[in-house]
Amino acid sequence: MSASYEVRDGIAVITMNNPPVNGLGFANRVGIADGLGKAAADPAVQAVVLTGAGRAFSAGADITELDGPKALAEPNLLTLIKMVETSSKPVVAAIHSICMGGGLELALACQYRVASPGAQIGLPEVKIGVIPGAGGTQRLPRVLGVETAMNMIVTGEPVKSELLASLPGQKLIDKMIDGDLMAGATAFARGVAAVRPLPSVRDLKVKHPNPDAYVQFVRNMVKGMSKNFPAPLACVEAVAASLKAKTLDDGIAEELRIFKGILLSPEARALRHAFFGERAASKIPDVPESTPQREIKAVGVIGAGTMGGGITMNFLNAGIPVTMLEMKQDALDRGVATIRKNYEAQVKKGKLKQDKYEQRMALLTTTLSYDDLKAADLIIEAVFEEIGVKETVFKTLDAIAKPGAILASNTSTLDVNKIAHFTKRPQDVVGMHFFSPANVMKLLEVVRGADTAKDVLATVMTVAKKIKKTAVVSGVCDGFIGNRMIEQYSRQAGFLLDEGCTPSQVDKAIEKFGFAMGPFRMGDLAGNDIGWAIRKRRAVEYANLKYSKTADLLCELGRFGQKTQAGWYDYQAGKRDAIPSAVVEQMVVDHRKELGITPRKISDEEIVQRLVYALVNEAAHILEEGIANKASDIDMIYLTGYGFPLFRGGPLCYADTVGLYNVVLTMNRFAQNPLDDAAFWKPAPLLAKLAAEGKSFT
Repeated sequence: MSASYEVRDGIAVITMNNPPVNGLGFANRVGIADGLGKAAADPAVQAVVLTGAGRAFSAGADITELDGPKALAEPNLLTLIKMVETSSKPVVAAIHSICMGGGLELALACQYRVASPGAQIGLPEVKIGVIPGAGGTQRLPRVLGVETAMNMIVTGEPVKSELLASLPGQKLIDKMIDGDLMAGATAFARGVAAVRPLPSVRDLKVKHPNPDAYVQFVRNMVKGMSKNFPAPLACVEAVAASLKAKTLDDGIAEELRIFKGILLSPEARALRHAFFGERAASKIPDVPESTPQREIKAVGVIGAGTMGGGITMNFLNAGIPVTMLEMKQDALDRGVATIRKNYEAQVKKGKLKQDKYEQRMALLTTTLSYDDLKAADLIIEAVFEEIGVKETVFKTLDAIAKPGAILASNTSTLDVNKIAHFTKRPQDVVGMHFFSPANVMKLLEVVRGADTAKDVLATVMTVAKKIKKTAVVSGVCDGFIGNRMIEQYSRQAGFLLDEGCTPSQVDKAIEKFGFAMGPFRMGDLAGNDIGWAIRKRRAVEYANLKYSKTADLLCELGRFGQKTQAGWYDYQAGKRDAIPSAVVEQMVVDHRKELGITPRKISDEEIVQRLVYALVNEAAHILEEGIANKASDIDMIYLTGYGFPLFRGGPLCYADTVGLYNVVLTMNRFAQNPLDDAAFWKPAPLLAKLAAEGKSFT
C-alpha cells in the first residue's frame, strides 16, 4: 500500500501505510515522493509532518524487495532521502512504536524529529548480514556521537526514544511528545515553519577526541567476536568513514561501496534466508491466517522429567497456567525442584526478577490424577518414547479430556497417526516435538497427522509464538524432518569411524565447519541409549538399513554419554568437557580388525561433505514426499534445533551456495566407496532434477 496525504491547517501530513510495519517498498516510496511534491507546490502548506500508520513509523526497507528490481526502482530510498533533505519546507518526522533501518535513515534526512515515549529506534541491518545503505552510518554519528552510533550499528540493537533523547548533546530527537503524537507533531511543525535557514544533519560535524585509537580498539574487539560474520566489521569500517570523509556525500559513497560489497556475500544471503524462513515457517499452504482458533487458557503436561519440566516452563513464562501430572509423588517433587532450580539460577544472574519467578511458580499445579486435566484446553504428553506407553496415555486422555481439547504428543520419532487413533478424536491430536532443553531450544516441530484438524494446527502455531518458539510443520514419517535427516548424518559418522576416523576427528571437522557440536559429542549429550533403542526398532522395521556397529558396541559397554560419565568420550563428575577415550579408540580399532578394514587417512573436507550432503539428500526426499512444505522450513529446523551454522543458512541454503551440480558430483563419488551405503548416495529425484536444470532449492 502507498502513503496517504492530507493538509491540516497549513501542515501537510504524509502517512506511510504499508502494513504491518510500513516497509519502504516501491509503492510506499512513490506515495511519499508524491506527497512531498504536492506540499512543495501548495502555497498554503507551511511545513510537512511525516509519520506511519498503525504499529510503526517505519521498520525500513521492504526486504521482500531486497534482491529484486523494485529495491532500486526510482524513487529509491536514496532519492527519497535527498528529496526530504532538500525540501524547501521543513519536514518533521513524527516517530512512534518502531523506527528502524531505512525508516530511521529517512527520519535522519528530515529537518526535525519528534518522538513518542517507548519508540524502538535502531539500525538492525547487521542482523541480516549487511550494513545500513542509505546514509545511516554517516548521519547517526552526527546526531548521537560516534561511540553511541557505533554501538547501535554494530549490534543492530534498538534503543528506546526516551533514552536517546536524554543523552547529553544528542541532536536526534528535537522534542519528546507525551499524549497525542500527531497533535504534538503538527503543533511543533507550525512552531518551526518560518525558521530559516532550515537545519540539516549533513551540516553537523563528526568528532572524537582520539578517532584512530578508538576505531582500532572497536575493530579488534568486533573482529574477535564476529568470527564467521563479515557484517559487524563492515559496520565498523563504514562508521569509521564518517570520521575520515571530508563531506557527508564522500562518506555515503564509501558506505555504499561497502554495502554493495557485502550484499551478495554467502553470509548475507544465509542470514536473509534465515530471516525470511522464520517468518515463512508459520505459513501453511492450506491453512489460511483467517482459520478460526481454539482458546488455550489452561495447559496440562504429562511427565515431570527433563522434557516435561522444560515444556512446562515455556507456558509458565508466557503466563499460561499448567497442571503437571506424574505417576509418583517423588518424580513430581523432583520435577518441581528442577523448575525452581532453573528459575533461581535466572534470578541469581539478574535475568529474572524475584516477583516474576513467584508469579510463574504460582501458575503451576501438580497432580497424580488424570482427572485434574479435565479442564485443560491443551494437553501435552512427555512420557517414555515407546508406543505402548503412548497408547496407555492417549486412551486415558480420550476418556477424561473435555471435548475440543487439543491432545499433543512430544514424540520425536513415533507414528502420530497411530497415536491419534488410540483415541476416538484423531482430529484433535497433533505432534508437538520440543527439543531438549525444552525451556531453551527455539525449535518446535509441529507434526500434522492425517486427521489433524486445521483449527488445531492454526491454534498450535499461534501457541508456539506465545511461548517464543519457531514452529515448523512436518508431515508424519519415521523421525519427522529433523530426526529423519540426523539419522543419515549419524550413519555417515559411524561409517567414517569404520574407515579410519576417531570420534574427535569427526567432531572437530564439523565444528570447524560451524556446527555447535559434532555427532559424537551430540550423542553423548542426548544419551547414546536413545539412538540404540531406535536402531533396535529399525532392525525389525528396516532390516536392510546398513549401520556401523560401533554405536551398538559402545552401548553394550554401558557408555551412554554424559549421564554415565562415559560415552564416545570420557567425562569428569560435574563437568561437560569431552575427553578423548582410549577405551573407545581401542574398541574402534578392534572392530576394524574384525571387519578386515585397513584404516585410511580421511580429510576434513570429506568428513564435512559426507555429513552435510547426507542431510541434503535426505532433505530432498522429504521435500519431494511433501513431509516438509518448503526448503526454508527444513533449514529453519536445522538452524534452530540442530546447531547448523547460521552463517551458512541451513543444509539446503548451503547446498545452493556450493551448487547442486557440484553436490551431485560429489555424492556420485561417495557411492563408489564399498564401505559406505551406495544406495543412499543415489541423488534424490528432486535433487537430481534441480541439479540437471541448473536450479536451486531456495
